[in-house]
Amino acid sequence: MYTPPAFKEETLSVLHAIIEAASLATLVTATADGLMATPLPLLLDRDEGPHGTLYGHVARANPQGSTAPIGQAMATFSGPDAYISPSWYASKREHGKVVPTWNYVAVHAYGEAEFFSDEDRLLDIVTRLTNRHEAGRSEPWRVDDAPPVFIKAQLRGIIGLRLPIDRLDGKRKMSQNRSAEDRAGVAAGLKESPRIADRPVAEEVPV
Repeated sequence: MYTPPAFKEETLSVLHAIIEAASLATLVTATADGLMATPLPLLLDRDEGPHGTLYGHVARANPQGSTAPIGQAMATFSGPDAYISPSWYASKREHGKVVPTWNYVAVHAYGEAEFFSDEDRLLDIVTRLTNRHEAGRSEPWRVDDAPPVFIKAQLRGIIGLRLPIDRLDGKRKMSQNRSAEDRAGVAAGLKESPRIADRPVAEEVPV
């Protein structure tokens, strides 16, 4: 990922937080059949390995889970993002030499992908993923709410993924390369945006 110094994020705890906040990742592998990619939720174990380890699963019918990767796999995670209008810059009124851009947060995790079918490991992954996403609900659903025979059959339909993270690239592009006046204009514009998803980006802009 191209990351100019002004936008580079290197703090491990921050990178982990971005990964955990992402609702959906994309797993990319290079294979003899070409590139393969699957959107999927991934679970981060922060304490397993120097950079953490990712866990998830793909459908057994998905060829990505049964096609040997060439080299490392990459999992991509996206944080808040928004279009940035040049009309928000104070510098537009000064000289007009401004263009649109996009602010965003992204993390790419690299490592050797391991696919497996062990039932106990699969059950552990789906249980941990379920517990994470059901947390906070008034009546959280649990894996053992379903009949064991049914869950066992469902597990036969997936392949597990373990990806020990060898390297993390992090990027937080939030107008850090603009003047304080331009950044203030960006934050104000995002806060007033009719697009609700733009408003969290306003909190990321340093003012």
